[in-house]
Amino acid sequence: MSWKPLRVLTPRSILPASAVMLVLAAGAAAHANKPVPFGDRVAGPGDAGATPVNSESLSSADLDLRVGPGLEAFHKRTGEQAWSYRREGAEALYLAMAGDNAIVVWDDGMVTSVRPGDHEVRWHRAVPGLADWLHGDGEPGADKRTDAQRKALAKQRAAAALHTVQRDGSPWLALVTPNLTMGLRDADGDLRYNDKPSGNCVYDPLRAVHTDYAVLIPRTCSNSSGQAVSGGITGYRLDSNGWSMNAGPTATVKVLDRSRVEITDGPIVPPKVFDTKAAAPETACGSVDAPFAAVRPQGGCAADPAVNPAVGDLSANPAVGDPSATGTAPDAQAGTGTVPDARAATGAPAGDRSGAQPQ
Repeated sequence: MSWKPLRVLTPRSILPASAVMLVLAAGAAAHANKPVPFGDRVAGPGDAGATPVNSESLSSADLDLRVGPGLEAFHKRTGEQAWSYRREGAEALYLAMAGDNAIVVWDDGMVTSVRPGDHEVRWHRAVPGLADWLHGDGEPGADKRTDAQRKALAKQRAAAALHTVQRDGSPWLALVTPNLTMGLRDADGDLRYNDKPSGNCVYDPLRAVHTDYAVLIPRTCSNSSGQAVSGGITGYRLDSNGWSMNAGPTATVKVLDRSRVEITDGPIVPPKVFDTKAAAPETACGSVDAPFAAVRPQGGCAADPAVNPAVGDLSANPAVGDPSATGTAPDAQAGTGTVPDARAATGAPAGDRSGAQPQ
């Protein structure tokens, strides 16, 4: 800039300073109008700014969380709204907790994690194909669904797609669609695995279940004529090995407790119990494999000395040797829970199977 007094500066000498001011003003305006990433908007009651967390000291236990049209938080003590989290152009369909964090599935195929205590949006993750499956456009009869039916279908499928695994100290979640499953670490939304069903098979999210250790996803397969043939059940874990087992096209999985599930595969094959923590089937009482079993029935067997010490003492239990007295199962092989896939017995990692792409 010229060292002359300002009153004698020419327009040419003033231009650089003016240009700098214009650039700064334009930058400030652009920053003010910059779109919020992913359309996120967190607000307090009446669209006011959400109250700073350091003035409330809230936790997820203090709030009642609801979905629709976004994630809405209400004080349990007073019933008053604490804050709302919404995304422009998207609607929240389903909510599940991963530890103390809220996981939300949106109708545009986005999944987000929110910390309720300070209403911070922690991460976003888009799931390929999820939005199309949620809406069901192009499916047989889709054009005849009413708006209410379409919304109900989207909510049902959102609940089937999201599975939160509460594994102590480090929750994770799985997103399941017919053509893809993904495992995400809740701590940062990091993708830990993704897998596609092989051949002419598809996953069945509506039959998928989860325990505190794993997610189990049945799959159905078809032959060249489109007829259903034998499928299978795949178990996914984030901290250790997964497994795969053969099953019929209509096999069902029922959660028994934090780690065990019961697999029913038609009227002929007895139900099997599988322990997702040990990644092994439960061996039935009386089976020849019982002495070497990795998982024994809940509560043990009546003939097991570890459960009933008197069994090994003939003087204390003269009825030993009588099956009716020992409580041995009439069918020694019933419900053995044998896994046809040899890799299941060794606990082969899900990422070691064909098609798995661990990250």
